[in-house]
Amino acid sequence: MSEDRARLLALLRDHAVLRGDFVLSSGRRAPYYIDARAVTLSAEGSVLCGRLLFDLVRRWPARATAGLTLGADPLVTAVAVVSALSEHPLDALIVRKEAKGHGAGKLIEGPWHEGLSVAILEDTVTTGESALRAARVVTEHGGVLVGVAGLIDRHEGGAAAIESAGYPYQSVFTVAELLDGYRP
Repeated sequence: MSEDRARLLALLRDHAVLRGDFVLSSGRRAPYYIDARAVTLSAEGSVLCGRLLFDLVRRWPARATAGLTLGADPLVTAVAVVSALSEHPLDALIVRKEAKGHGAGKLIEGPWHEGLSVAILEDTVTTGESALRAARVVTEHGGVLVGVAGLIDRHEGGAAAIESAGYPYQSVFTVAELLDGYRP
């Protein structure tokens, strides 16, 4: 395991895993919740997420990363910053949950143009619905979706849903790695 990966895993275990009784965005109940933003929005966590996710998505022909606001916002920004220091810079895009009611009424924020090759990022993949929602917006607006990358895969059907929609999928971590053998 790389030093960056080991350090990010330690940060996520120490600061992002909450134990208790939680309702997930999918509506399912779980004995733990992964609050990835506790790490993705930290200075160290942001750099590590940027490096590790950039390592995944630069294998695809992406020119930008995007994700559904709010969970993906720190990830797309971190990848943009890390990638700017490389020979393969990737712009960051934020997909809104609904169009703005004022101004230009955009659903996609950032340096967007039709035909742009985009990789979708997601912090925690459960059912895959957030990533697929962002993918639909990007493709409906003329973007080319080249893959989906998750920070943490909960192994609850998200990867299969994303792949059955026709998109390559990878994650940095699985829930088993994060919880290190934890069984509810």
